[in-house]
Amino acid sequence: KNPSVITLIIITIAASILFKGGAMFAWGKETFALPAFSGEEPVRVLGATILPQTLWILGIMATTVVFLIFFFGFTLTGKAMRACAANRTAASLVGINVKTMVLLSFALSAAIGAAAGIIIAPIALMDYNRGTMLAVKGFSVAVLGGLGSNVGAIVAGFIIGIMESLGAGFISSGYKDAIALVVLLLVLFIKPGGLLGSREKGEFKKF
Repeated sequence: KNPSVITLIIITIAASILFKGGAMFAWGKETFALPAFSGEEPVRVLGATILPQTLWILGIMATTVVFLIFFFGFTLTGKAMRACAANRTAASLVGINVKTMVLLSFALSAAIGAAAGIIIAPIALMDYNRGTMLAVKGFSVAVLGGLGSNVGAIVAGFIIGIMESLGAGFISSGYKDAIALVVLLLVLFIKPGGLLGSREKGEFKKF
């Protein structure tokens, strides 16, 4: 009933392998791409040539960030989820249904992940194993920005994106995906808390 963290990690990895294998059998190893939301004709913005789908990604990302800031900062449900993330025992003692909050957090993260996959599919070829690298990049962004920091995640996302573009242009496009891994390792060794990570470890927070 109370599995250890290591057990949960092993179960998660096993489930990931199972789902990837099922996806490979269902859709094969070939790559897929969705049509762009508003055509594929590039547009010029401030002298730069940008695909319309990129503008969709930026717009939806900004909307999602604003929603999350409002949700976690100004709604009772969002504050309850933050309380559970900080201290489940204390949250339970004040009457918060921890199991419900955990389910809601999984549902919210799944919805955001699904939306991210849909909007990125038109510009990134997708296959059964594509989610692994996207998850690694997402985790790298979270670690670089600081776990729990919304602003840090945004800044870190732009930093890694720029570094990947520069690496692909000056080194080789084959090393593009490796940049996120290098950044992850460096941050874990040099500054595990991330750029804008919270320093309030072990302290009570006011919600």
